[in-house]
Amino acid sequence: MSLFARRSRSVATPLDGVDAVLADLDGVVYQGPKAIPFAVESLTRVAAAGTKIGYITNNASRTDRQVAEHLSSFGLDVAASDVVTSPQAAVRLLADLVQPGSLILVVGGDGLVDELGKAGFRVTRESADEPAAVIQGFSPEVGWKQLAEASFALHRGIPWVATNTDWTIPVAGGIAPGNGTLVSAVHTAVGRLPVVAGKPEVAIFEEARRRFGASSPLFVGDRLDTDILGANRAGMPVAHVLTGVDTAKQLLSAKPDERPQFILDDLRGLFEPYPVTTFSKDSSTATVGGAKVQIRGNDVVIASAGDSRTDLLRAACAVIWTSGRAIYGLQVPEELYEG
Repeated sequence: MSLFARRSRSVATPLDGVDAVLADLDGVVYQGPKAIPFAVESLTRVAAAGTKIGYITNNASRTDRQVAEHLSSFGLDVAASDVVTSPQAAVRLLADLVQPGSLILVVGGDGLVDELGKAGFRVTRESADEPAAVIQGFSPEVGWKQLAEASFALHRGIPWVATNTDWTIPVAGGIAPGNGTLVSAVHTAVGRLPVVAGKPEVAIFEEARRRFGASSPLFVGDRLDTDILGANRAGMPVAHVLTGVDTAKQLLSAKPDERPQFILDDLRGLFEPYPVTTFSKDSSTATVGGAKVQIRGNDVVIASAGDSRTDLLRAACAVIWTSGRAIYGLQVPEELYEG
C-alpha cells in the first residue's frame, strides 16, 4: 500500500487502530535533561486511554532502569521493562553468534555491560583475554584505547556486533558525534563491518514487537535515517515529529524509504484528526487543508499557504514525493523549509 493510499483512508487520528505507541527518546520525549514541550502530557494521555507505550532508544550508554528513572523524573509512569534498548537487541543477536557464557569484549558503557550480564555472558575490556566476540555501543567515555582493543581482537576474525551506527546524537549542547563515528574508526582499522542491532536495522523493532505483544504499533521518531527508515523496514507505520534532528528541509528531500506516514508538529498531533491529502488529476498539485502546493516545470510553487505551516509542509512533501523527482532538480521556496 502506498503512502498516499494510506492517507486517503478515513483515519481520525494517527492513533486510530493502534495497540502500542513505540516512541524514540532523543528529540521525541526529551532533549538532553529536559522534556520536550507537550511530550509528557501527550504520552500520559496515550497511557490513560489504555494504549501500551514502549520507549525505544539506540543509546547504549545507559541501562533500561536508568532510562526509566530519567523518564519517570518528568512525571511519566515508566518501568524498566517499558524501555527497549539497542544493547538488548544487540545481545539477542550476539546469542546467535557465540556460545552461552562466552567472554565478550565490550566497547561502551553500563548499558551494554548490564545486558551482557543479564544474558549470562562474561565481560572483558582487553583483547589479550581472547574474547569470543566484540560488542560496541556509544558512551561518552569511549576513547582511543577501547577502540584499539576492539581492533586488536577483531583482527582474529571473531564476530562484531554494534548497537547502532547513528552518525550523530542530540545532546544538551547541540548535535554531537554518535556511535557511527566510533564504529567507523574501528571499521577503518579492521576492514569489515559489524552486525547492527539498533535503528535503522529491524532487530530493535522486532524486540519491541515481542516485548509489547503489538500487532498494530505506531512508531514515533524524529530522524529520517534511523527512526523512519527503520520503522518502514520493519513494516510499522511511523509518525515524524518536528521536535528533533530532522525538520522541514530534510523531510522535503527525504528518500522514498525514509518517508513517514504522518508529519506532526509535536506529540499533541497524535490526537488530532489527520488531514487527507488530495491531488489534481495530473498529480502536479497537492492540497492539505487550506494549503496547496504545485510543481510547475522545475518550480515548487505555493498556490495557497493556508493557515497551518504543518499542512503547508505536508502538501509540499506530498507533491514532491509523488513527482518522483530529485529535490536538487527543483526550485523550492525558502518559505517551505525555514523556521
